[in-house]
Amino acid sequence: MSHIRGRFSKAADKLAARYTASIPFDWCLYPFDIAGSVAHAKMLAKQGIISSQEADIITQGLSAIKEEIEQGKFQFKPELEDIHMNIEARLIESVGEVGGKLHTARSRNDQVALDMRLFTKEAISQTLLRVKGLQRALVGLAEANKTVVMPGYTHLQPAQPVLLAHHLLAYFEMLQRDTERFDGCLERTDVLPLGSGALAGTTYNIDRAFVAQELGFSRLSQNSLDAVADRDFILEYEAAASLCMMHISRLAEEIVLWASAEFDFIELDEAYATGSSIMPQKKNPDVAELARGKTGRVYGNLMALLTTMKGLPLAYNRDMQEDKQGFFDTVDTLLSTLEVFAGMVKTMRVKAENMAQAVKRGYLLATDLADYLVKRGEPFRNAHKAVGRLVSYAAEKGKPLSELTLAEYKDFSPLFEEDVHSISIESALAARDNTGGTAPKQVEQALANARKKLD
Repeated sequence: MSHIRGRFSKAADKLAARYTASIPFDWCLYPFDIAGSVAHAKMLAKQGIISSQEADIITQGLSAIKEEIEQGKFQFKPELEDIHMNIEARLIESVGEVGGKLHTARSRNDQVALDMRLFTKEAISQTLLRVKGLQRALVGLAEANKTVVMPGYTHLQPAQPVLLAHHLLAYFEMLQRDTERFDGCLERTDVLPLGSGALAGTTYNIDRAFVAQELGFSRLSQNSLDAVADRDFILEYEAAASLCMMHISRLAEEIVLWASAEFDFIELDEAYATGSSIMPQKKNPDVAELARGKTGRVYGNLMALLTTMKGLPLAYNRDMQEDKQGFFDTVDTLLSTLEVFAGMVKTMRVKAENMAQAVKRGYLLATDLADYLVKRGEPFRNAHKAVGRLVSYAAEKGKPLSELTLAEYKDFSPLFEEDVHSISIESALAARDNTGGTAPKQVEQALANARKKLD
């Protein structure tokens, strides 16, 4: 860093230089750093701080550097610490001293803040697209299996019958909340920090609104100290990502269960399963299992940055360099997980008959029997108790409820009549005809609403 080492007469210790360098991971910020520098150079020329000719030389030089990086010809130098200094040093090397004018009215602090906001905006845009991709896959699977009935579970015990489409749309709703959170994060990320200087602003007559327009920001930061010290937008993305990964992990757990021999509700496409190194018969749901595992790492990245930020005084501190590795990992993990899950869900084969057989087990119509008695005047708690005894009796006899005689029903409540035998899986589904219920009519409307949101 000899070209900016004015204060120091001694070179950095080699180990210290390696320890403080961020170029091994922040090099990926290059398109955002160059875009920010081009906008800054144009603004400096517009304001008469540098000449138009100098701005042209600088922007052409930056364009050439971007091409070098994308073609793999750029030599990243760890001794220059980060992507910002690597690009600036190369610019001065390629266009001469005029390149040194680019940093006028700018600090590395507000430059870093700008690059991270630009990166985050792009990450959110890509995340929203891929969330929608997974939602489409879920809706597609639901539409293809609209009449399939499965057991709904509480405590992982069979509880009540539901439509598979209703179950899948629960995940659509989770992902819709994720979409809203990322939308909110985008709104709060969309703030231009450039022009804040190191911490106190700048003495130059800059035009921040011009830079914001060039870079597509809707607002300007209102406090220079906050602008360079703020990493809330990264934390907010990581928090939203953690929730999104939690939702995916819950779906992953269900896929693992459903693909097991014990459930046998679905079959995964071979492209999304793996074999065993020793057991030839195995077809392991490794994609789903890895998503469960990677969720923990995303949580860890959020906690790491929260811990880093919690004790920092204003304004910038070098600790904040630790905002990047975990964040980049979170973005990569979430994007790849969303994409692979969309493919896995699209290719899953539903075993409708096995789900239907499972519905016949577990006395899933017990709640409907209790409701039957309530509608005939029995207080719910009494009805609950009577049906509980009825189910115990049926289980002891090894009979499904459908095989009990009216006389057997009447042993537990005189309110039972012949029409009790009309209670069925179909009637149980149809009866739940309220907004958000599992009735076919409601699920059809929910699917229409989901398609509308996606379109």
